[in-house]
Amino acid sequence: MYYHDEKLQYPVEVEEPNPVFAKMLQEAIGGVEGEMRVALQYLFQAWGVPDEHEEYRKLLMETATEEIGHIEMLATAVAKNLEGAPLELKEEMGQDQAVSAAMSGVMPRQILSSGLNAMPVDANGAPFNASYVVASGNLAADMYANVMAESTGRLMVTRLWEMTDDQGMKDMLAYLIARDTMHQNQWLKALQTLGDPEDPYDHLPIPDSFPDAEELQDYNYAFLSTMKEKSEYEAPWTQGESVDGEGEFSLLHQSDLEGMVPDLGKADSKTHNEVVEKGENE
Repeated sequence: MYYHDEKLQYPVEVEEPNPVFAKMLQEAIGGVEGEMRVALQYLFQAWGVPDEHEEYRKLLMETATEEIGHIEMLATAVAKNLEGAPLELKEEMGQDQAVSAAMSGVMPRQILSSGLNAMPVDANGAPFNASYVVASGNLAADMYANVMAESTGRLMVTRLWEMTDDQGMKDMLAYLIARDTMHQNQWLKALQTLGDPEDPYDHLPIPDSFPDAEELQDYNYAFLSTMKEKSEYEAPWTQGESVDGEGEFSLLHQSDLEGMVPDLGKADSKTHNEVVEKGENE
């Protein structure tokens, strides 16, 4: 159950409406780095958390609901930036038809489909894709996915901040950047609490519940070099203790692997994959 407050989470002010920037803001709503992605990601992760991990469910639900508020803020910012956008395109269309309209910076669907309001799409107008959402059911895996989502989201918003001189927009974006800082840190802290407090990587590899004896021991800590010419390669990931503390890194070359030539059987005739000569099927 959710309850709505009529106030925005943070003030959204636009000094000078800018339809081009409204289009850019759409990425922060419906793009792969956007708020729809993290809101749904945290919700679906939370809904799958068992009762024994109630504290993580609360953490996810609280943040998911906050992200819904961010979508509301951005939708308001898009609408404010579209205020006064030209609805009369006859002159521009006459000059160079659709090209001129696109160059004007107005996303046509924001006029035709939403009446100068935000939409669940990215900056190119592509609809939000739910395949962006990661909810694996494994808390550790999901927390890493959340760190990545907040990192790329923060990167995108910092780029939006650089794209505008509107102080109202800069203030709103600075707030979102600050929240991404907190969210990255909270997911990393949650990861630390999943295992031994003295060992921040105690939960690795994910899932650590898989029996170690069932892994092929020659390959689980070997860096595989696929360079054509075999050569020595010294790096932190080719030698020394592994991050999880359960093995030693080593170097393996593709030429060291046995491999095999694929030995696929003949295609089923009903698939019609085989090339036949004329007359063979008569």
